[in-house]
Amino acid sequence: MFLSNNDQPPKTKEEKEHLTDEQTQELMAKFDPEAGHRRLTGILGWISLAGLVGFSVFQLYTAIFGVFTAQLQRSIHLAFALGLIFLLFPASKKRLKKKTRFQVAWYDGLLALIGVYVGMYWPLNFEELVFRVGRLTTLDLIVGLLAILLVLEATRRVVGLPITIITSIFLLYSYFGPYMPGFLQHRGLSIDRIIRSMYFTTEGILGTPLGVSATFIFLFLLFGAFLVKTGVGQYFNDLALVIAGKRVGGPAKVAIFSSALQGTISGSSVANVVTSGSFTIPMMKRLGYRKEFAGGVEAAASTGGQLMPPIMGAAAFLMVEFIGGGITYWEIAKAAAIPALLYFTGIWIMTHFEAKRIGLRGLTEEEMPDRKAVLVKIYLLFPIVAVIFFLMSGTSVTRAALYAILTAIIVGAINKETRMGIGDFIDALANGARTALGVAAATAAAGMIVGVVTLTGLGLKLANSLVSLSGENLLLTLFFTMIASLILGMGSPTTANYVITSTIAAPALIVLSVPELSAHMFVFYFGIVADITPPVALAAFAAAGVSGGEPLRTGVQSAKLAIAAFIIPYIFVLSPELMMIDTTWQSLLWVLFTSLTGMISIGAGMIGYWYRRTNVVERIAGVAAGVMLIYPEGFTDLIGLGLFIALLVLQFVVKGDDKKQVANA
Repeated sequence: MFLSNNDQPPKTKEEKEHLTDEQTQELMAKFDPEAGHRRLTGILGWISLAGLVGFSVFQLYTAIFGVFTAQLQRSIHLAFALGLIFLLFPASKKRLKKKTRFQVAWYDGLLALIGVYVGMYWPLNFEELVFRVGRLTTLDLIVGLLAILLVLEATRRVVGLPITIITSIFLLYSYFGPYMPGFLQHRGLSIDRIIRSMYFTTEGILGTPLGVSATFIFLFLLFGAFLVKTGVGQYFNDLALVIAGKRVGGPAKVAIFSSALQGTISGSSVANVVTSGSFTIPMMKRLGYRKEFAGGVEAAASTGGQLMPPIMGAAAFLMVEFIGGGITYWEIAKAAAIPALLYFTGIWIMTHFEAKRIGLRGLTEEEMPDRKAVLVKIYLLFPIVAVIFFLMSGTSVTRAALYAILTAIIVGAINKETRMGIGDFIDALANGARTALGVAAATAAAGMIVGVVTLTGLGLKLANSLVSLSGENLLLTLFFTMIASLILGMGSPTTANYVITSTIAAPALIVLSVPELSAHMFVFYFGIVADITPPVALAAFAAAGVSGGEPLRTGVQSAKLAIAAFIIPYIFVLSPELMMIDTTWQSLLWVLFTSLTGMISIGAGMIGYWYRRTNVVERIAGVAAGVMLIYPEGFTDLIGLGLFIALLVLQFVVKGDDKKQVANA
């Protein structure tokens, strides 16, 4: 996928700092299938609005008064999702650009009604289905088959073709097992057995992934929608400007800071790029950053938003259920804290060195917002603080999300500008539900993958074969797992990618005695950074659409800036202290010191500048020293620290021709 000149957003004569709403929507629809929905008007608009608001009201009701049994909660969630997806998402994106007499094709309306019926089949026949205990009637089989086909088509429309193809391959594998080669061979499942397992048990469509979507994930997406309505998203940009705007290369640091915060209200790398990037990328370009570098900074920072606690990507909520054993979401967020800090520190350092290398300035006082006016609104961050407090205090994830939504509404009411009226409240409910549609479809499809893996024993077979292929070498196994996660992540949303890799690849690491949390976090990381890994780097391509840069170069630049994300997962698997597992405060402080020092060294090596321009040997030595410092072992720390000090001294002893470097930049 490449962008042509015609794909670049149009520029006005005044060269506005922001993209228009229409341009933003076009970019999001181009790179994020979940954003390519119909804008219905008239009676269909009211029907879709009622459905979206009803979806949110149902989720809030069950969160407050208690969820239904698994089959009921998940099937009603699915009924809302399928009905709304077929109503809002056309079979082809080309229909979005065509002005037709009917906003929704007749077959989409029919599929929406069938989707609602299929989802409501469980609630309408609950006692009978439970009483029959798996003995299915002809009607049951028809409904189950329709459920499978509708989930596949809904996933294709709202998430994309790759995950649909992957799910279809797994379903075919379950049937054609006897014809598979080698260790992939199994007895095979009948059509009846496949349908029964996929829709009439909790090991398929109505499995754990959809269960998490129907509880935790939906509420946090709704929380994000309420934060947007209270103006917190814009406040993140203003606060970032106040904190980082005047520093060297200020706009790039603003992008990093605001994108890290935006990650708390956006579960999509592409959405984060387009919303934050429409503000930060033009600023970076105006101050002298190259188009590709400006886009790369935004893409790397926006993708990292899903790694940033306390509210990480939607897949982090799945991790709670997949690991089990009483692990809490707070433990996962705590374990992710230092790796996320190192990730953003690495990007910050490299943008700083790049700015110094080419002689860029920060923003002037005239370009800065009113500090006093920004700091007066610091209370807008209180909902984020509230989430952290509730999670730390042992409150359930569901209750923490509910209290956070309530806190956002109360905080927004403090100021007239951010106070929510009835219309704003309805918009927040509708936007939260619309955002959840893609997650619901992806988790329903991923549930079928998990079901096939469980029924056929494929997970254990692949884990054992992966270990055998690597000769039981942990580093090789990690490398193969990384490649698998990146490939799957290039075509799948984070949730589906995590479900697949945690089911197939993570067990291989666990077989080699890797702590379960470290193994799951490893595949989680690489599933996310696939968004900025060429050749299919959707977040980077979206950033190129904003910056006007060359897409593939932007992708390479974003991967370079996010180099920490390709190193840190190996480190926390090999040494779990980085995730605060079985460590003391003294050890933790030392790990923080050596890791941050290591990121400085890696940043200097990657950019080729520290206090002066560095030569090839210094750059290689800088990266090597950084890796040894990040790896938390006493011996490597001493070598890395010694090399770091030696390189630092050389920066002042040996002079470089920086003027020539700046001139050629």
